[in-house]
Amino acid sequence: MPVLISRKDKNNATEKLLSRLQITHGCVFCKRCLLRCFSSLGFWGLVNNAGISTFGETGWLSMEKYEKFTDVNLLGSIRTTLAFLPLLRKYKGRIVFMSSIIAYFSLGNGIYSMTKAAIEKFCDALRLEMKKFGVQVSIIQPGNYARSTKIQPPVSAEEIWNELSEEEKAVYNKEYVQERANFFNSIVSEGSPNGNEVVDAMVDALVSPAPKARYMVARLKEKALVLVCALFPTAVMDFFLSYALSKVKLK
Repeated sequence: MPVLISRKDKNNATEKLLSRLQITHGCVFCKRCLLRCFSSLGFWGLVNNAGISTFGETGWLSMEKYEKFTDVNLLGSIRTTLAFLPLLRKYKGRIVFMSSIIAYFSLGNGIYSMTKAAIEKFCDALRLEMKKFGVQVSIIQPGNYARSTKIQPPVSAEEIWNELSEEEKAVYNKEYVQERANFFNSIVSEGSPNGNEVVDAMVDALVSPAPKARYMVARLKEKALVLVCALFPTAVMDFFLSYALSKVKLK
C-alpha cells in the first residue's frame, strides 16, 4: 500500500498530510479525486511499500502466481508512480521504493527476488531521469525483517506438496519439500523484530536534505553477503548458496 505525503497550507499547524491509496485498474475515479485534492494542497512524497512474498522453487509455482507477484510487487509501484509523477515533478518531491537485499540473490524465494531486482532497475532509471526536475528517488533495501513485517508466514510442506503438479512430484519427494520448508522457516524465524529501523530509513529518505540513493538496512552478515555478491564472480556466490543448501538432497 503506497503512502502519500502532502504539504498543507502554511497557516495550518500540521505540516504533512498522510493518506493511503491503492492504485489498481478499478480506482480511476478515486485517483482523479486525490489528484484534484493534492493539486491544491501541494505534494511532497510517495512511498511505494506494497509487497507480498512466498516460498518455492521455480517449477513449483504456477504462471498465475508469477503474474500476481509481478502485478503487486512491481507493476503496482509503477502504476502509482506514473499516476502521481506530474505532481511530484511540479513540487520537486520525493519517491521512495521498498526493495530488499534479496534483489541481489535468491535462497528459496526466487519469485520475490525477481520482482525486487526489477524494481531496483526501474528506480535506477527513474532516479536519473528525475534529477533534472529536482525529484529525489530512493530505494530502501531491508534485510530479514520477517518477524516484524509478517510478510512471509511459516510455510507448510504439506500445502506445497499438494499444490505441485504431477510432473514436479515425479522429480521431487515429500522429504525434500519438508527439508526445504524447514530450512526456509528457520531463516524466517531469525528475522529482526525491529521494524522501526526500516521506518527510520523511509523517513530519512523523505525529509533529509540529502537523501541517499540506497538505504541498506540489514545486519552485518547480510551486508557481507551482498558485498560478496557484488564484488566476486557469480561462481563464488553460487558456491556459498549451494553450500547452505547442501544438506537438502533429492531422492
